[in-house]
Amino acid sequence: MTRIDDKFTALKAANKKAFVTYIMAGDPDYDTSLAVMRGLPGVGVDVIELGLPFTDPVADGATIQLAGQRALDAGQTLKKTLAMAKAFREDDNTTPIVIMGYYNPIYSMGVDKFLIAAKDAGVDGLIIVDLPPEEDAELCLPAKEVGINFIRLATPTTDAKRLPKVIENTSGFIYYVSMNGITGSASAQAETVAPQVNLIKESTNLPVVIGFGVKTPEASKTFADLGDGVVVGSAIVERIGRGDSPADVLAFVKTLADAAHS
Repeated sequence: MTRIDDKFTALKAANKKAFVTYIMAGDPDYDTSLAVMRGLPGVGVDVIELGLPFTDPVADGATIQLAGQRALDAGQTLKKTLAMAKAFREDDNTTPIVIMGYYNPIYSMGVDKFLIAAKDAGVDGLIIVDLPPEEDAELCLPAKEVGINFIRLATPTTDAKRLPKVIENTSGFIYYVSMNGITGSASAQAETVAPQVNLIKESTNLPVVIGFGVKTPEASKTFADLGDGVVVGSAIVERIGRGDSPADVLAFVKTLADAAHS
């Protein structure tokens, strides 16, 4: 059992949905990013996705791309991202942390070295968007062996034939990408998401959280109700990028969290 498993078990017992947020590690700088991260649980965030900045993202829209570039320009690295997680753990040993990003920085560090460091930093899960199920031996299976969940994305193009392969070695939760395209590019539509989420839930007991295109408290509630939780990323990162203070960012996050939990 990881912190992710414990969190979803507790939420289910309380008849509540999970509210998950994404921020880019080191955006716009290490200290500001850590201040936002430390404040997230206090405004209702159940799971934190911590973005790993990378020079060549493929699934991210302009908002996340720019955040990654700001972080890289400020000197953020994989080691500093793990240091952020470890610093967060000094005050919070219960909120799950999921590293979300691309495989190249992990490969460059070395999988074994990375997993030891991630476990030591208190990381609970990984979402590595460019490692398909066919590459599970690279990182997914080694992560599971050390007790780190490997969370897989399912998309509108994940049909009934493909879904069992996607689910096979996934743990923690399934992240359902609500629409085709890149992050922050459009608003998700409930009528198209619901049938796909139902298909996934018929195939697994894992929680299903819905992300991409969720930007408002109203959408946060709508999509949380369709699954087991909702993820908001670009709408938060956009406010960080325009220079909002951590307090203002967290006040906005609270409106989303309150809606998801209502």
